[in-house]
Amino acid sequence: MLELTTGVARTCDGVSRRNFLQIGSLAVGGLTLPGLLQQRAIAASGTSARKSVILIWQAGGPSHIDMYDLKPNAPAEYRGEFKPVPTNVPGVEISEYLPLQAKIFDKLAVVRSAYHTNAGHGMGSQWMLTGYQPTIEVNDNIYPACGAVVAKLKGPNEPGLPAYVNVPHRLGLGKAAYLGAAYNPFSPDSNPNDQGFQVRNLRLPGRVDITRLERRQQLLGEVDQLRRDVDTKSDMVGLDQFYRDAFEMVTNEKALKAFDVHVEDPRLREKYGRNDLGQSCLLARRLVEAGVSYVSIQAGGGWDTHGNNFAELKNNLLPKFDRAVYGLVEDLYDRGLQNDVLVMAMGEFGRTPRINGGAGRDHWPGAMSVLYAGGGLQMGQAIGTTDSKAEYPTSKAYTPGCVLSTMYHTLGIDHHHVFYDQARRPLPVLNEGHPIPELVG
Repeated sequence: MLELTTGVARTCDGVSRRNFLQIGSLAVGGLTLPGLLQQRAIAASGTSARKSVILIWQAGGPSHIDMYDLKPNAPAEYRGEFKPVPTNVPGVEISEYLPLQAKIFDKLAVVRSAYHTNAGHGMGSQWMLTGYQPTIEVNDNIYPACGAVVAKLKGPNEPGLPAYVNVPHRLGLGKAAYLGAAYNPFSPDSNPNDQGFQVRNLRLPGRVDITRLERRQQLLGEVDQLRRDVDTKSDMVGLDQFYRDAFEMVTNEKALKAFDVHVEDPRLREKYGRNDLGQSCLLARRLVEAGVSYVSIQAGGGWDTHGNNFAELKNNLLPKFDRAVYGLVEDLYDRGLQNDVLVMAMGEFGRTPRINGGAGRDHWPGAMSVLYAGGGLQMGQAIGTTDSKAEYPTSKAYTPGCVLSTMYHTLGIDHHHVFYDQARRPLPVLNEGHPIPELVG
């Protein structure tokens, strides 16, 4: 049995980021790829552009009031320790601990008025990553994550590469649900900042040459034909796609080259930041440039700052995040990719405007900030407002469906497209929301 696991990052309510998946009893050439791969030869989106998305997932919930929506005139128990500083866009201020982003804010846009109504990590994450609000707290996907939808409807921008990748490990709620195993993410399951970073199983073992691998693939096909005859849940369809994609990835150099972050100029690596988040963002740029359509990044630490919020932000979380976003956006512009690659940064909710007794902030879905960059969208603006304590939107309130439909719009994907789950119930890509007009023009 082939078993895949990832590392664990736990939030305050005990939600585990561990994924555990068993995918079959016979793998091609002994492969143990850490994620199910996906491949679509023909894009169904109706667009020929090499559009792609990099999502920086701030698991735990980043503090909007300490980053992009500071309230310097609020009472001390709300405004906190941080001060706003001007950006290079007149009239727009952000946190003093995001100085690099302040320098390039003309290349960024922040929606300050996003919101929803669920303060649970798992349920909030599923809502923001899928567009659907679950009715129960779960540690697995009920609805497909956006990357899986993109893999299904668009596929990769380059044959031989996966459409959907999670870096450095798989997201806890980043899977394909009823779309099937073929659209689950591939993950290197390794920190790209490590000196010895390499993607597991993208090279054949020395004792297995291509001829032997092809014979094993033929045998696998014969065995799976027998299994398919007794398959009652159509699981073999997804596994067939997995095996085909696994075989293709280990028999061509495209994926191997795309994941080889070591070839990058050390000065560029420093610009991104020599830490897991910075190097994950650099790896994500390499992947989308090579032809991956959707990369989700979860790195840089946990944003669930119930205690010591300000110390955690200024000493750890914000410096890494600021440099990573700065390095990524500048690099995309330097390479002329700013219109082809959409960068997004968000978590499952914001933090409570009122500071708690432990100098922390708790869960708050009533208002949150979402960062966008590139993708051909309208940059250099802060969209929407919240009240004097950053508790609720007062203008241009946008739901998770609005946040995500903007992304789908960028990729040329119809967010009204209807899927059918195992019970044959019709489920559109999104059941609410519309692209944010200030961004799409």
